[in-house]
Amino acid sequence: MDCLTADFEENVRTLDALLGVGRCFDMISRDLYVGGKRARLWVVDGYGDDAVIERMLSFWLPLRNIDGAQTMQQFIDRYITFSEVNAEQSVETAVTSVFLGKLLLLIDGFDACALIDAKQFPARSVEEPSAGKVLRGAHDGFIETLVANAALLRRRIRDPQLTLEGHKVSDCSRADVVLCYLENKVDRKLLDEVRQKLAKIDVRSVSMSQESIAEAMMEKKQWWTPFPKVRYTERPDAATACVMEGNIVVLVDNSPAAMILPTHFFDFVQEANDYYFPPLIGTYLRVLRIVVFLLTMFITPVWYLLVKDPARTQAGLEFLAIESDYSVPLLVQLLLAEFIVDLLKLASLNTPAVFSNSFSMLGALVLGDFAVQAHWLVPEVLAYMAFVAISNFAQPSYELGYAFKLLRIVLLLFVGALDWVGLALGCIGIIALLASTKPIVGEGYLYPLCPLNKKALFALFVRRPISRDNTRSEERRVGKECRCLFLVVSCAQTCGTRKS
Repeated sequence: MDCLTADFEENVRTLDALLGVGRCFDMISRDLYVGGKRARLWVVDGYGDDAVIERMLSFWLPLRNIDGAQTMQQFIDRYITFSEVNAEQSVETAVTSVFLGKLLLLIDGFDACALIDAKQFPARSVEEPSAGKVLRGAHDGFIETLVANAALLRRRIRDPQLTLEGHKVSDCSRADVVLCYLENKVDRKLLDEVRQKLAKIDVRSVSMSQESIAEAMMEKKQWWTPFPKVRYTERPDAATACVMEGNIVVLVDNSPAAMILPTHFFDFVQEANDYYFPPLIGTYLRVLRIVVFLLTMFITPVWYLLVKDPARTQAGLEFLAIESDYSVPLLVQLLLAEFIVDLLKLASLNTPAVFSNSFSMLGALVLGDFAVQAHWLVPEVLAYMAFVAISNFAQPSYELGYAFKLLRIVLLLFVGALDWVGLALGCIGIIALLASTKPIVGEGYLYPLCPLNKKALFALFVRRPISRDNTRSEERRVGKECRCLFLVVSCAQTCGTRKS
């Protein structure tokens, strides 16, 4: 049955079977009489707001008759005081709405049901995300509830141009996806492209929330590139800034991370802390982050290249030479240290919080000291790898950190096999990989370098004062120029009239 009918018994049997009444312990159904007519309601236990439902029932049950309501819409208009309610005939839509947390009310004689959005999702409190903390600024963060995340954006952008466009994705999950953008700022072509990609998603489930959505929107042949094609943020202020710049923020239900589209490689050099300090300090932090992150890519391959041949460390580079003895080849040591760092990260991630501090100390002291004494690793390898491991946290994207890690390992292998030629070929390969990477939507992955946009590229490396980027002040300036031009033209016309 695709649509509800006036046959109350048939409607009840159909909805009971689809909603799992008697099969699912959390599906609550109740029979009652409203105005002398049989009625039945369904709600998922844990979703329904008990106080709101009790107030509605206390109003419906004393009704003696509802003869003035010939349709469900008329009943809603006269007897339901809750604001978020609508009449629905589609059985599929009604069932999906109940699973989304709405209350379904069915009354004998009506060929439609009432869907009342009296839900209250279980959610954690709004708190600062563990990643992307700031010294100053807001300390709230997105949570797993979509409505609360939308409210955090609305609180910061009180503009009628802000649009929160809802979509349903996946046949099985029916996940809620919201596109957030400004009508007067967004690129319409880009917005249409995002809509088309969302509409083409054909998966049964989006169990991994935003990651499932991002992978379903990517090009299938781009799985081999390690560079991230999506920026994520759990900070409402960062998402708000991106919306104000004309980007599209994608919110996915059950996920505290917002996707920012379009995403380009150079977007990862920015961080929220850059904007909570004065422009000069923000620029210094940004340049420092870029330099340090480039060092994490090349410091171990270049050092290994120099110490491979002892003759290369004679001309003023003696401080790079290895003086201690070792039994394991140097290339194997560097690769082993890379894997040990990841092993410690995975182990600390799964370590209970009460043991995390002691585990970090034991892992660093025992493994490091034992490896040096057993001649597995030399102290220089530990020092360089410690610098690399710490520097990876200087930028907020874990995905980009692992991309650089994989490329660093490839560079080490190239240097070990082909020496200087291997380093050059590895750098050329990285540039070619960057150039061939395609973003999910928008211009090239290397924008604003390719295609070149000097102003946008300068803004990525230099933190400019907010007053220069303020659109409203720019509009005032343009408006002032227009008014001045209007006055000049008016004066010229007046002078011409007087002369004539």
